[in-house]
Amino acid sequence: MADEQTIPIPSVKRLPSYLRIVRQAKENGEKSISATRLASDLSLKPIQVRKDLASTGVEGRPKTGFPIDELIVSITHALGWDNSTDALIIGAGNLGSAIAAYDGFSAYGLRIVAIFDKDPRKIGQRIGGLEVLPVDTIYQYIKSHRVTIAVITVPAAQAQATADMLVKCGIRGIWNFAPRNLRVPEYVVMQRTDLAASFAVLSVKLGRKYREETEGDSSEEEINA
Repeated sequence: MADEQTIPIPSVKRLPSYLRIVRQAKENGEKSISATRLASDLSLKPIQVRKDLASTGVEGRPKTGFPIDELIVSITHALGWDNSTDALIIGAGNLGSAIAAYDGFSAYGLRIVAIFDKDPRKIGQRIGGLEVLPVDTIYQYIKSHRVTIAVITVPAAQAQATADMLVKCGIRGIWNFAPRNLRVPEYVVMQRTDLAASFAVLSVKLGRKYREETEGDSSEEEINA
């Protein structure tokens, strides 16, 4: 199997989509799947799919495609999802609560083990089977449980201070949902999920699709006139 450090980041971003389709195919009783099938489902070129999957160390077979069981193992390993990783959440608001209550992370090797907040009204409440803990106990929790990943879902104004606190507590990976770019030391890995940027892409694509459809209708009217 390939070392995940050698896989290009663009390929890494596509691997979860391959894994989702392959797992569905396995549930349907299929034993193999072709690069052409994956490419069609994801609007990619088959050569790109083959290149991405080759980076995981698995090779397709002539006429039969990729063996599904082997592909699942290879992709899961390449993504580092074959070992469970613990993470905690800072911020028990609507977004933090939704993430804490989501039970699908286990399929990705991620386990949410704790959620923290500074609001006395939220402390002690249970979300997704977890009790909301006071944020001033986070250092001892991280030290005791050796957690290295944190999810930030606090308001933008509190995000940088939260990140600074987490770094001091020993967190090495931060998944940032706050609408703000954060500064962290080079040895800390930061991944930001920008909901506004994602919606902007959706909005622009929708607008382009709408214009294509209306322009097509206009062309047909001109032809039929």
